[in-house]
Amino acid sequence: MKEFFKRGLLGFPIGIAIGQVFTIVISLIIGNGHYLMITPEFLNYVGSEIGAVILQTILCGFIGFMFSGSSIIWEKSEWSIAKQTATYFIITSLTMLPIAYLANWMEHSFKGFIEFMLVFVIIFLALWLVQYIFWRKRIEEINSKVKNFSDN
Repeated sequence: MKEFFKRGLLGFPIGIAIGQVFTIVISLIIGNGHYLMITPEFLNYVGSEIGAVILQTILCGFIGFMFSGSSIIWEKSEWSIAKQTATYFIITSLTMLPIAYLANWMEHSFKGFIEFMLVFVIIFLALWLVQYIFWRKRIEEINSKVKNFSDN
């Protein structure tokens, strides 16, 4: 638990930074030259622009906290890669979904939920695959060095 909170605290500012980058990218794509820090629906829900920006910033930090803190799952060597992946996916999706709903990052409908989950799953799988390939290659390199060392 201590390691979870330690990593989570390190992940909090990273979540804020990533959230900021996303608002810039979204603004570039659909903002027509305007910066879109929050959705109009979230502004209406919160009632003030500064309040909505502060709340969204805290929510992004919390996402970073949970993603980083939950990374301890990958060190559970007694767990299979399937169990690690499923557990991490459940924790991160249960973090993202309510926040995405609250902050109006997704349409409040079944279609919006499905679209958001589809995007989340695609991004999750892409990042997982990149990490898997990286670590598999790294392990093969280490094993090769160990074998060369033991042969000499």
